[in-house]
Parts: sequence; C-alpha cells; structure tokens
Amino acid sequence: MRISVERMQLSDLNDVLRIERASYPTPWRPETFRYEICDNPNAYYVVARVHLPEGPVTVGYAGMWLIIDEAHITTIAVDPNYRGLKIGERLLLTLLTAATQKGACRATLEVRESNLVAQRLYLKYRFGAAGMRRGYYTDTGENAIIMWIENLHDPGLQRFMNERRRCLEEQGALARC
Repeated sequence: MRISVERMQLSDLNDVLRIERASYPTPWRPETFRYEICDNPNAYYVVARVHLPEGPVTVGYAGMWLIIDEAHITTIAVDPNYRGLKIGERLLLTLLTAATQKGACRATLEVRESNLVAQRLYLKYRFGAAGMRRGYYTDTGENAIIMWIENLHDPGLQRFMNERRRCLEEQGALARC
C-alpha cells in the first residue's frame, strides 16, 4: 500500500472534514480550513493519501503556521480506520521538513494531556514539554501540554529525520522501523 503526502487543496475539504469530525469532539468549521488553505499566507497544510487499487483515499491531514523563525503545528489528524500505520508520523515529518526548508529554527505545538500516543510521537522527534495551558481545550476543559523543538537544524535531529524518512519510504505502510 503506497502512501503519499501532498499539499492540501480546497478539493480535499470534504475528506478533511470527515476526518476532523471523527477525530475531535469540537471540529473546526469548513470556513476555518478554507481560510487556512486559501487566505493565510503563513499556513502550510498537507493531506496523506493511501493509494488503493480502487483509487486514492485521503486518510489524514496536518497543518502549521510559519511565523518568523518558528513553526507552530496547529493540527494533525488521521482517520481512525488508518491509525497505527505511521501516517501521523509521516505527516509530522513532512511538516518538520517543510519548516526547516522554509527557514524555521524552532517548532512548537500543543497536545492534549490525555493523548499519550501523540505525546510519544512528539518525544520521539525531540519535542520537549515546556509548559501547560490549563483548561486549553474548551470542549472538555482538558489541559494542553506545550511542547517545543528548540533547534530544528540540530545535526542529530536532521540525521534522525532522514533515517525515518528513508525507512518510511522504503517500507511503506508496513514500516517496522
């Protein structure tokens, strides 16, 4: 099964909204995604597609804002039917690579305190916990952990990202690396 990650287009909106509704208690509105895709000059959004014999299926998406020398990852979501295939990792790696190429030096994000799977992925990519936003998620009142990568250009991080990219590309959805 081949997986690709491509820039998000307006034509992806229905699939993105389907995944958004399945992933979050309070999904973003269509207008929010339209703004991010079409009107926000600082936004960079991508979709992940699984290429099946019957055609490509959008199974995840991610986005970030590039502000001066910082990348702020705003969202990552994967269709529940396709979780566990390292699609979230591919999306994160795509964002971090693009951030580095576009001149970002640091990256940040917020993650739900209860989302241990996402936290493990972020720690794997050298994000460190830097603080807590209490009651950040208004839908549930849950806290957000603020995480940072302080140096996207660190040679060790870049080597790790290259190794992960190579492994994921070589082994596709069956990546065991």
